[in-house]
Amino acid sequence: MKLIFSIWLVLLSVTCILAQSDTIIALDEVIMTDVKLRQFSDGVKTTVLNDSVALRNQGTFTDNLRNNSTLYFKEYGYGMTSTVSFRGTGASQTAVVWNGININSPMSGQTDFNTLLSQSTNEVTIRSGGGSTQYGTGAIGGSVHINSILEFGNHSDQRLSMGYGAFDTRSLFYAGSFGKRQNALKIGVGHYASENDFKYLDTDRRNENGAFDNTSLDLAYGITLGKSHILKVYNQTFVGDRNFSGTLTAPSNDNYHDLNSRSLAEWVNFGPQKVQRVKAAYLYERYRYYPNRLQDDFSFGNANTFLFNYDYKYHFKKFVINGISEFQTITADGSSILPENRTLFSGILLLSHAPTDRLRYGLNLRKDWISSYESPFVFSLNSRYALTDNYQVSILGSKNFRAPTFNDLYWEGAGATGNTNLAPETALQGEVGQRLTLKNLHFQLNGYYIASKDLIQWRPDLSGVWSPVNVKDATQYGFELESGWKKNKGVHQVSLNAAYAFSKSIDTSTEKQLLYVPLHTVRGNISYAYGRWRTYLQALYNGQVYTTTDNEQDIPGYVVGNWGLEYELPTILGIVATTAIKVNNVSNTRYQNVAFRPMPNRHFHFQLNFKF
Repeated sequence: MKLIFSIWLVLLSVTCILAQSDTIIALDEVIMTDVKLRQFSDGVKTTVLNDSVALRNQGTFTDNLRNNSTLYFKEYGYGMTSTVSFRGTGASQTAVVWNGININSPMSGQTDFNTLLSQSTNEVTIRSGGGSTQYGTGAIGGSVHINSILEFGNHSDQRLSMGYGAFDTRSLFYAGSFGKRQNALKIGVGHYASENDFKYLDTDRRNENGAFDNTSLDLAYGITLGKSHILKVYNQTFVGDRNFSGTLTAPSNDNYHDLNSRSLAEWVNFGPQKVQRVKAAYLYERYRYYPNRLQDDFSFGNANTFLFNYDYKYHFKKFVINGISEFQTITADGSSILPENRTLFSGILLLSHAPTDRLRYGLNLRKDWISSYESPFVFSLNSRYALTDNYQVSILGSKNFRAPTFNDLYWEGAGATGNTNLAPETALQGEVGQRLTLKNLHFQLNGYYIASKDLIQWRPDLSGVWSPVNVKDATQYGFELESGWKKNKGVHQVSLNAAYAFSKSIDTSTEKQLLYVPLHTVRGNISYAYGRWRTYLQALYNGQVYTTTDNEQDIPGYVVGNWGLEYELPTILGIVATTAIKVNNVSNTRYQNVAFRPMPNRHFHFQLNFKF
């Protein structure tokens, strides 16, 4: 490790003495805050969701990803807490990254996907496989990236969307992008609320305590300072007010208020061969849980994160070398954890090399020094080779980790000093992929294997008190197959994409499938456009999942589909208006993705979109 970081420090000082090359730093590389996602992920499977996808899934971030990926979401009733299972791992093994920063809660180690409104962001990327070397704790199964991309140059693009649907569901979203030669501004405002009082199918009951009211604000601003400097600032704030739904076996009267705010400032200095960045960020989260929403008693939790990051990247011939140092300090307190703080320093070295036009590979190294525990050294190797112009293969390997959270380490029920002897989870994994791209058709197949060690699990002791311990190892393996086809002929446009995921996730001590991991997941979307008309069908199959460790109880698999119809009105005064209707759960399927928590029956949503 001393040798690695000595090399890195030397690289930071040799800019002036290395021979010049013809490599030019592309402008989008400078503007893009999460450059690691593209520059150092050769062969890594990524899926990008654009604005039009978000518009068709009006509502939560969960809606957006559930219908356009093979991720499995464990949602405690529609609009309630929503966590993700990625390649057979759990919510704590999935990193959520906002403009290059891991935003998983330091208290729970997870992100509630229903606290994100995707319509106010302009790029969402799903990155499969381990990413701890780049994004730190939790990026074991994969990561979800939310980026706000600033656009310089004279332009003004605005979008307004209004919707109303069943169960008194209201949505209002505005997004604006403005730019001049030296300035760029992005604004996103979202509001999504519902009484959410849908009928429980085959019963005489309704979802009586499921109302929610969510609001989000996203801001991003960039300014060029001279010929080689850019200053960018970002803010994302979410305010939620949710009643937590009851179950088929017990009613509920509780309520949950949460606030998440993230601020980031970034200075970029660039030249013909180098880019250096300085980032400073502040992340704040707060929640209040009311067991009885008619009373003032509540439990609470707060967390504050300060982050400072220095990033230096150098292009030399066919090499790209990136050294990163990062410092974090985190404080947290709440009703169920002792007030604590944590400091973290990270050293990261990334290398990308393209020895030929067909071959690219990368090596990533990372070491964290954390005040609470000993963190492992992690690494990743990634490569892709184009056998032909249409066919490429990839091979990847990595070691990843997940740090114990504040709840894991300091929960007061584990004793006066908490449970500070917990070891971090580690995982070794390998992956092989291949991709075939033809004129209008593409196929991608990826197979993976993950061996996890020291998984943290909460278990009761002899007196019935729950506390976290390192108790088991796990093995996850499977494959993912995706395909897409698109055809345009005159006024006719047809597109079809489908995906299948097989996920085996085994507790090695019992040889049983882990909880809430479907063995089979299938997703398919088809759309057809004729002139101003567009129609589409989304279909999702989630296979059986087990709800007990002995695999004796389960939730059956289900198929649910959505259908939509859109019409683009004639342009008036430069305003493009589109009307849309969407029927969710078109077959009126009775289903759950968490035991005893029904999801909505068939329901409609009307929408009016404007672009100007």
